[in-house]
Amino acid sequence: MLPVAKVVKSFGTDGGLLLSSNVDLDTLDFQGPVFIVFDGLQVPFFILDYQPRGNRAVVHLSDVNNLEDAEELVGRTIYADVELEEDDEPDFTGWTILDHGHRLGICTGIEPIPGNPCLYVQLQSEAGASGAASGSAAGSGSAAAGVAGEAAAASGATGAAGSGVREVLIPLHEDFIVAIDEQTRTLSLQLPDGLTD
Repeated sequence: MLPVAKVVKSFGTDGGLLLSSNVDLDTLDFQGPVFIVFDGLQVPFFILDYQPRGNRAVVHLSDVNNLEDAEELVGRTIYADVELEEDDEPDFTGWTILDHGHRLGICTGIEPIPGNPCLYVQLQSEAGASGAASGSAAGSGSAAAGVAGEAAAASGATGAAGSGVREVLIPLHEDFIVAIDEQTRTLSLQLPDGLTD
């Protein structure tokens, strides 16, 4: 399940929605429902009418029949089970990556392998983690480690020996994705054991 569009505003009075996207919606083959998250749950909707306009589209969704219903969806992200073309892979560069709810590291880029892209994720090694733990005792906590990781990611550093930072390649497979939070730029995953060792 990948984020494919965001509801920009209502369109007309019959429940129409104007969507924007960072992918070309004309290239997506919507089969089955799309999903919008409410209170942490993915609620399915079916596309009844679709008028693509490049990276924008006007759609009508099932159970969205009037202006009031449409207004409730403004600002929400639409997810779909779709195949994205290589150039349309989502870009999580700079995002915080969580594994089983724990901070794994910062995404420093994506390897655009067709059908199975991978994330370059900057991890903090055990040496760095112990340094962060001692920093926590001094009051800086994991926030300082996060800032350090983000700063390193922004500079494109891959971590030198002794820096406590290393980079791993993680498959960006939909079965591993738990949640995508665009507001906090956080990607939550559940990775198999040993994948980041």
